[in-house]
Amino acid sequence: MSTSTVLETEEHQALRAAVAALGKRFGRDYMTRVTAADGHPEELWAEAAKLGYLGVNLPEEYGGGGGGISELSIVLEELGAAGSPLLMMVVSPAICGTVISRFGTEEQKRAWLPGLADGSRTMAFGITEPDAGSNSHRITTTARRADDGSWVLTGRKVFISGVDIADATLIVGRTSDARTGRLKPCLFIVERDTPGFERRQIDMELQAPEKQFELTLDDVRLPAEALVGDEDAGLLQLFAGLNPERIMTAAFAIGMGRYALGRAVEYARDRTVWQAPIGAHQAIAHPLAQVHIELELARLMMQKAARLYDAGDDVGAGEAANMAKYAAAEACVRAVDQAVHTLGGNGLTREFGLASLIAGSRVARIAPVSREMILNYVSHQSLGLPKSY
Repeated sequence: MSTSTVLETEEHQALRAAVAALGKRFGRDYMTRVTAADGHPEELWAEAAKLGYLGVNLPEEYGGGGGGISELSIVLEELGAAGSPLLMMVVSPAICGTVISRFGTEEQKRAWLPGLADGSRTMAFGITEPDAGSNSHRITTTARRADDGSWVLTGRKVFISGVDIADATLIVGRTSDARTGRLKPCLFIVERDTPGFERRQIDMELQAPEKQFELTLDDVRLPAEALVGDEDAGLLQLFAGLNPERIMTAAFAIGMGRYALGRAVEYARDRTVWQAPIGAHQAIAHPLAQVHIELELARLMMQKAARLYDAGDDVGAGEAANMAKYAAAEACVRAVDQAVHTLGGNGLTREFGLASLIAGSRVARIAPVSREMILNYVSHQSLGLPKSY
């Protein structure tokens, strides 16, 4: 048993074991076949939904499991460790489901949460822009009120995952404060077939079931009730989704790293070139042991972040979520690199399923926020150092 699972409740350990069993039923081969066929992991998504895993963090009164990000991160980590992670879990139940359950109107909750919980509906999340990245202070997608009370959105988004399969996208825009004239962030539900809402798939070298899109909002007219939460809440509502996003990205990275490490350990235990298996040699064993330590430490920080968030400590969770995402991404990249190195040429074959993770593991360093921006956050917020920008 790993050190961090000892700290979990019996319910969490049972959830972890059950999801791991589901993941093994599908595994890396399933995800590889889906990706090669340019498809989506619909069977795994449906099965996870049927078992209650997709909505484990959503309120029970809307069809969810009544848990939190702690439980949802376990689900994603274990699916990743089995080689079949579901990236849209980061977006649909974690970001969008959390924001709507915390700040949505009763009508929005009833319209979206049951479907997000049972997997029949999915949502994408649109924040990143060509000139602003994920900097919410520089977002140029703007929303203005029309005379009839509706909203009109204009702007662009890039690298938005899963828009082709999502029923709607939660768009981060900015409205003008009539008192100050300054722009403030707001969230809008934009359904897929809304006039003026166009998408273009980005040609990615990275092969994954979840495609990336550029979005164009050309005077997209939305009803007044498309606004999620309070127009004046601003960053509070935005970070209600971004903190779970970072925690779930950490879970995604840790799961991927565990999968890579598992394949490397299995190979090192069985592969014999001289008199003993190659795993008996410290040049092979020690780097794998180091990777295991780093993954365990990252998971502990992820668990801390999830518990703080579920307890309602948004400030504490913000710091811990950023640290968890940073630590998990670094550990994941090193795990994949060391796994490929352990297998040598075999690490680049389709048979062992590691080569595709070389690019995939880098995503955790880049998205949803780069490691450099996390270091900025920690240096400013945690250490109190001055900004250079």
